[in-house]
Amino acid sequence: MTVVGPFGLSVRDQALEADVQAGLAAVEEGLLEATKSEVPFITEAAQHLVRAGGKRFRPLLAMLAAQFGDPYAPGVVPSAVVVELTHLATLYHDDVMDEAAVRRGVDSANARWGNSVAVLTGDFLFARASQILADLGPEAVRVQALAFERLVTGQILETAGPSDGRDPVEHYLDVLGGKTGSLVAVSCRFGAMMSGAGERVVDVLTQYGERLGVAFQLADDVLDIASDSHESGKTPGTDLREGIATLPVLRLRERAARLGLPEDIALCELLDSDLSDDARHAEALAALRAHPALEQARRDTVRYAEEARAALAPLPECDSKAALTELCDAVVHRAG
Repeated sequence: MTVVGPFGLSVRDQALEADVQAGLAAVEEGLLEATKSEVPFITEAAQHLVRAGGKRFRPLLAMLAAQFGDPYAPGVVPSAVVVELTHLATLYHDDVMDEAAVRRGVDSANARWGNSVAVLTGDFLFARASQILADLGPEAVRVQALAFERLVTGQILETAGPSDGRDPVEHYLDVLGGKTGSLVAVSCRFGAMMSGAGERVVDVLTQYGERLGVAFQLADDVLDIASDSHESGKTPGTDLREGIATLPVLRLRERAARLGLPEDIALCELLDSDLSDDARHAEALAALRAHPALEQARRDTVRYAEEARAALAPLPECDSKAALTELCDAVVHRAG
């Protein structure tokens, strides 16, 4: 049994392990090649986050999904490169929108070179992803375009907030389906599609990826509140300090509106205050860690992970299906 990819995924079959490891290595080479430019400065900026590392969660899913067809088919690795390039491009743009100073343990591109360079570098990565897509055929272009539309729509909806009368929790889950679920779903779809898997298998794996992507982000929401920096690799309560209402906060507000308990209302008021003050931030973080809203957010995470697991039911039993199932467990464990 060998551990590969994010979350310490254990692969019990040596042939599957070899395929996945070889695929991920080829993706890494593809990312470096795709981010080269004749202009050295562009290469430096474009490879900034590639070289910083990352989970490569989406390429891993593409490699596992490809096992349901021919994992050596020529389009598998390029399609995984496309998805990861798209993901990386969104990180450059996200850091500008969030005014982030650090990404993956290094200075963010906007902190190092300014917002204009960061935005344009993200655009450069989108352009390179499009070039690769063009060689994969019109269906791949269509799939990616639809996913990217959903991703951008999710980002816009997050910025705009819920419309009048819309349940904020439902709105937030829709946002995550677009921002995160869409690209994770395409990772699975491309892996299966490019391997020549049947249409039913492609659809099953796409549904799985959509749900797993949302569960993955919800686990991050929980980790931001519940973990210490050693566990998560980032400063706890970052979203709280930045005033970002993730699911634990939304569940708290929902409960406060429904029950009207003074302690819930007081915590909501604290969260709405200026949390740049370290003492106030620590107080809010401790209170939310002890609040039932955090456990509700954990249950929401488990629900999406279980839906992802259930989506795999029609697939034949095999080592790749077992690995995909284990990823559901890993997501739940992160939020545990």
